[in-house]
Amino acid sequence: MKVRTPENATIAPRTIDARIARSWLLVNGSRIDLFDQAERSCADQIVLDIEDAVDPQRKSSAREDVAVWLERSSAWVRINDRSSKYWSDDVDRLAGLPGLAGVILAKTETAEHITETFDRLGGGTPVLALVESALGIEQAGAIARARGVFRLAFGSGDYRRDTGTSADDLAMAYPRSRLVVASRVGRLPGPIDGPTLSNRHTVLREQSAVTVSLGLTGKLCLDTDQLQVINAAISPTPSDVTWARQFLADFEARGRIIRDGSDLPRLGRAEQITRLADAFGICRN
Repeated sequence: MKVRTPENATIAPRTIDARIARSWLLVNGSRIDLFDQAERSCADQIVLDIEDAVDPQRKSSAREDVAVWLERSSAWVRINDRSSKYWSDDVDRLAGLPGLAGVILAKTETAEHITETFDRLGGGTPVLALVESALGIEQAGAIARARGVFRLAFGSGDYRRDTGTSADDLAMAYPRSRLVVASRVGRLPGPIDGPTLSNRHTVLREQSAVTVSLGLTGKLCLDTDQLQVINAAISPTPSDVTWARQFLADFEARGRIIRDGSDLPRLGRAEQITRLADAFGICRN
C-alpha cells in the first residue's frame, strides 16, 4: 500500500515487511544529509534516531528535521524513552505524519510504556519496544503482550552498562533468549538483536550467526557497509531453500500424507523457509 501526503506525493514503504525485516539501519537524526542515502540503501528498514544519537541541545531541531523529511519519505523513528522530558514532544510531533512507519521506543521497561506511546500516537502506529536494561528484560513477557507492541529489540550496549555484563556471547545469551521466549509467548515476530560495532565482515558474520542461532530474526546496524552481510546471514541459506522446496514438492506429490512424527515439524520449517525466501527474493536455483 502507498500513503499519500497532502501534496499527493507518493511515499513508498520499504520492500521487506517490517515483521520479518532483517537489517534495521540506525541513522543519526541530526544528520539530515544521510537520510536520502539511507533510503537508497539495501536496509530492510531505516530508523531515524532522535534519542541517544542526538545531543540534548539539538533534540528539537533533529525532531523537526525528521518530521519534515517524513512528509515525503518513509522511515521508523527511534524516540526518547517514556520517562524522559523529550518523549511527549516526540510523540506529539510525529503523530499523524504520512511517512511514519512506526516508532522504536527507547529504554522500554514496562508494558505501560508501550500502551501510552501507542495511544498518544493515535492508536494505529506500530510501537517497537527497545529493551535495554535488567528491568526491561525482567518485564519482557509483559512488554511482549502489551497492547500496541509490534516487535521487541535488544539494546545490548545499554544492557551491558546497566548490568556490568561483558559482550561475551555466553554472557549475552540469557537476555537474548528472554526476548526470544517473550516474543513467542506474546505471538510477536522474532526479536531484533543489538548492533555489531565492528565493520569487519568476519566479525559481523560471526555475530550475526549467533543472532540466528538464538532465534532472533533481525539486527540493528550502524553503517550501510554492514547491510549486505546482515541480510545474507539472517536469510535462509540456498541449501535450506533447496531442501524446503524439494520437501514441499515431495509432500504434495504424495498427496500431503503424513508418514511419521517428523513430517509435521519438517513441513512447518519448510513452509517458513519458502515464505522467507520468496519475501527476500532468494533464487530458486
